[in-house]
Amino acid sequence: MKFTRKANAEWKGSGKDGQGNISTGSKVLDKTQYSFRTRFEDGEKGTNPEELIGAAHAGCFAMQLSFLLNENNFTATTLDVDATVNFEDGAITKVTLNLVGDVPEIDAEQFQQIAHKAKEVCPISKLLNTEIELKVTLKKS
Repeated sequence: MKFTRKANAEWKGSGKDGQGNISTGSKVLDKTQYSFRTRFEDGEKGTNPEELIGAAHAGCFAMQLSFLLNENNFTATTLDVDATVNFEDGAITKVTLNLVGDVPEIDAEQFQQIAHKAKEVCPISKLLNTEIELKVTLKKS
């Protein structure tokens, strides 16, 4: 499978006092505001690159895990993935994926193994040049 996706960022002004917007080809994000404050301070409405990386990683990982579970004859009821992106001294230093899964008829060890494989083969995991930690919880149905 081969495809291309596009996004756009527009920035006006200085790094600290300027502001910008981000749009995606799908228009899910359409001139979504971002600024120094949305990136480095809390409380301002808008997005930031690290939040978008976290969303992309969580989404990619959950879908990859779903495919791998299907290959092993399991179907998840729910895969809930939180991604925490740590930024320090100008670099993303770590991403923590916190997975809570509800998968009927799978044992905890097999779920752990498949989840860790998904972390390794997820295209966003491969893209990131940082430590990626995975925490896995299997709900008991």
